[in-house]
Amino acid sequence: MNRTTVIIKKLTIYLLGLFLLALGATFSILAGIGVSPVTSLPYALALITNVSVGVMTVIANILFIIIQAILLRQIDWKDFFIQFIISFIFGSFMDLTIWLTHGLPMSNSIWLIIVYLILSLLIVSIGLLFYFTANLPTMPYDSLTNVIANKWSMVFGKAKIMSDMLNVFISLILCLVFIHSIGSIGIGTFIAAYGIGKIIGILLHKFQPPLSNWYLKSNTLNTLHE
Repeated sequence: MNRTTVIIKKLTIYLLGLFLLALGATFSILAGIGVSPVTSLPYALALITNVSVGVMTVIANILFIIIQAILLRQIDWKDFFIQFIISFIFGSFMDLTIWLTHGLPMSNSIWLIIVYLILSLLIVSIGLLFYFTANLPTMPYDSLTNVIANKWSMVFGKAKIMSDMLNVFISLILCLVFIHSIGSIGIGTFIAAYGIGKIIGILLHKFQPPLSNWYLKSNTLNTLHE
């Protein structure tokens, strides 16, 4: 029973983390000065095709899954199915948060841009705190980064930088070719790449241990009583 409680708690903070990641990404879109590297490809595809960001998020993540299979030269169907389900959930959250924030004013002033950008950085960072602390399967983009790190014997941080740079570059090229603008890329992209890393470092240091203790508490107590 206690193990079930732990699983429920982990799923709760995991799904909350995914929702907050989507909400933070939506605020970066509202800011209008470039989205985070992770969101850049789905948003670029959405701008090009006029299909919803959520649908393009799922499609982009399927591409990341395919690239993993190519690099690994094998297909772990169970792992990839789990990644697809996570992609579908996150894509649904993207469209949901865009719908929820539909009535907010457009970023037609520098102050509103700053507010949306700050909200995006903070919400995404909190979402990452929950997402990583749950210690459940990662989204395809993070899984791909891990595959790259293992294949070329890199530390995860270096592989993450490479993945982000490649994602931004591809997004920029697609936008320039198809809509003749920088589209999803802007100064906000680089602020997010740097700022989120700094904020999440602080949050993980201060809040990950107590958050982990919260969902492990019942299991720990049960072990002590035994």
